[in-house]
Amino acid sequence: MKHPTRNEAGTIDEVWKTIGELARAFRQRDDERKVPTEQQWTLQVLKIGEEFGEAAQAVIGVQGTNPRKGTSHSWDDVQAEVADTALVTLARMRPNDAADCFAGVLADKSSRFLIPAPPSPGEVQG
Repeated sequence: MKHPTRNEAGTIDEVWKTIGELARAFRQRDDERKVPTEQQWTLQVLKIGEEFGEAAQAVIGVQGTNPRKGTSHSWDDVQAEVADTALVTLARMRPNDAADCFAGVLADKSSRFLIPAPPSPGEVQG
């Protein structure tokens, strides 16, 4: 299964627009069923757990370690499971600022875990 690249899927703003539209559609379905907001969030977070299980199953399929199924998945399958749910969950919980929240979390993680690149030769250090 071929998944779209960033160029095929659009700009990051278009990606977040699509994520928001999915979140709104899922919220509308739950609202029509009269599911309370916090329960919607809870179920959506549990969906991440479900997707983890599917990603794990796909990894087992890539490795061929299930004797009944052999090699049954590809790394594309694993990647699709990994990319499938978390950002929509965030957008459901924070419909007005999910992209900003994600950017903030990403900035925090990168400041704590990324090692700054060494200066280029001839670059003045500040």
